[in-house]
Amino acid sequence: MRICFVSRRYFPAISGMSVYAQNLLRELVGAGHDVTMISQYRGDAFGTRVYGGGPPPPVPGVRVIGLEQVGEQTDGDFERDIDTMVETIANEHARQPFDILHAQYGYPTGWAVLLASRRLGVPNVVSIQGGDGHWVGSCCETHRVAMCEVLAHANALLIGGRSFVAEVCDRLGSDPARFTIVPGAVDTPRFAQHGGSGLPAPHAGPQRLLYHGRVDRRKGVLDFIDALALMREQGTPFAATISGIGPDVDPAKARAAELGFGEPAIRFSGYADYDRVPDLYRQADIFVSPTYAEGFSNTILEAMAAGLAVVSTHSVGVSDCLRDEENGLLTEPGDVPALARSLTRVIEDEALRTRLARDGLEECRRVYSWTTVGRQIMDVYARIAPERPATEFSPNLPADPSCRFRAEPHLL
Repeated sequence: MRICFVSRRYFPAISGMSVYAQNLLRELVGAGHDVTMISQYRGDAFGTRVYGGGPPPPVPGVRVIGLEQVGEQTDGDFERDIDTMVETIANEHARQPFDILHAQYGYPTGWAVLLASRRLGVPNVVSIQGGDGHWVGSCCETHRVAMCEVLAHANALLIGGRSFVAEVCDRLGSDPARFTIVPGAVDTPRFAQHGGSGLPAPHAGPQRLLYHGRVDRRKGVLDFIDALALMREQGTPFAATISGIGPDVDPAKARAAELGFGEPAIRFSGYADYDRVPDLYRQADIFVSPTYAEGFSNTILEAMAAGLAVVSTHSVGVSDCLRDEENGLLTEPGDVPALARSLTRVIEDEALRTRLARDGLEECRRVYSWTTVGRQIMDVYARIAPERPATEFSPNLPADPSCRFRAEPHLL
């Protein structure tokens, strides 16, 4: 089967989308499919600082085409970049026809794929990612209509879990029966500990806390720093690392400095090349994800695969893979005192910490392997391949210049 995969971001941008795309591409190539990836990327200095940027690197067995987000990074002109995506898909299809178009993210890539499918007569799959449900469509009428059209007319919609289905349907009025639940997945051998137990080796010194991912207040990173301040007041020993880049690196560092934190209490380790990420987990004992919402958290799965105890939140996307007191400890998003109490518990109670880590690791290996999840996605391709794409929708969107993401498109 000849597949065009259209990615919102790929490496060198560090994000869950990049990791997801890398693993899916590997599974598709391994199964014998002919794959082209068209990936957007930030090429400006600001975008590179916030996400990591630049053209996508070569991928073994995949034809890779990078499209700089020129419209977005100059004046929030998503439409200009969507037109470029559609034309690129059409040109590649003319060179050698595709059987399936697969977009990662409902907007802008999903809307671009829907338009390309309408034009070319090729069926499509759209993977709904975190921001699609959390904020895209609540920002302006232009993006609300685009998301509603994608949700109503894609040949197949993939989504990470039931809690996320509920959020998307509540916000955008979609039919829950339209979605196929395909959970996140992780390359479990890549993140495994080097020791035989699969758990972190005992070590001298305080328990090591790791936040890894986009440094963004919507991911709870500022709450984490505030919780650490409460723990310090109570005399709880810890060593914390905040790994990654994102829109709130400077506010996070400022909050830490305001609270009198320096190394080794809190270490900001910055951008982490994906090849180095497994070692970040191996240098930690507890993973902290105080997020306000996820589609499905790749970093939580990576932490589980590394045998770390996980402390997170009762939030959309997290509740599909973590259960409080069973394979993690969960608090309400934004409840800093509760987060501090959970972190203190897992630091002080070695038996609890070991049980959470061991149960999470076992479930991760059993449920979230890429072999299983990749096969589910390829089964969807096979099911829709004979179908025709929808054409009974308007390609024109209402103009609503008030969208907040036109002023700050990197937050989309």
